[in-house]
Amino acid sequence: MREILLKTESLSKSFSSGGVMQHVLKNIDLELYKGDFTVIMGASGAGKSTLLYALSGMDTPSLGKICFGDRIISDLKQDELAVFRRRSCGFVFQQIYLIEGMSVMDNVLAAGLLTARDKKALTHRAEELFEKVGISEEARKKFPSQISGGEAQRVGIVRALINSPQVLFADEPTGALNSRTGLEVLDTLTEFHQSGQSIVMVTHDMRSARRGNRILYLKDGAVMGECNLGAYQHGDQERHEKLSGFLAEMGW
Repeated sequence: MREILLKTESLSKSFSSGGVMQHVLKNIDLELYKGDFTVIMGASGAGKSTLLYALSGMDTPSLGKICFGDRIISDLKQDELAVFRRRSCGFVFQQIYLIEGMSVMDNVLAAGLLTARDKKALTHRAEELFEKVGISEEARKKFPSQISGGEAQRVGIVRALINSPQVLFADEPTGALNSRTGLEVLDTLTEFHQSGQSIVMVTHDMRSARRGNRILYLKDGAVMGECNLGAYQHGDQERHEKLSGFLAEMGW
């Protein structure tokens, strides 16, 4: 039996805009599994990022429950949520948000030192991660403005993984990158997933979505369907056709 990583029960999110109540998420019952690369798709305004932020504890639901393992994170206070996110979650965004006044290495160590006390061990882990994503020793000493966009996003992935999170959340991680550098970032995410990292990613890009093994499609704040693609293999045309057919059924 597969291990449930995250579970929602009647998850709903609403807010008032101009005196009109907007229902962004509507009674979502969902199970996400350990070791999956789950991709959340849907049209603009479907609630994709809102769902991601709720699952990761960055936003609180209006109604319903979110369980992370045996812990109900939707009941946690803000300071408790902050500790939970630091210890259990990693985040990669479209905008990378590296601190310009710090070197690439120090950006990563600063995130790690929020939870770790052994700087030597932390530095060793950072070096291993940098090796895996192809960031040279020279580049690690540079400031963020001195490296390329693709390198910066791979640094962002290292920063997200420095504390060995149970799940990596990614919101349009290739959205600000060109085709070549975007592909490098997708290859990096795929390699970490294949080594056992659980990933939940929001995207509107089919090329990115094909990297996932499970695709969830949101429409008007509700999960309308899902597609299971199995393990990723480069150049798998059948995988592309299966995802294309699913998205066509969903009205993509």
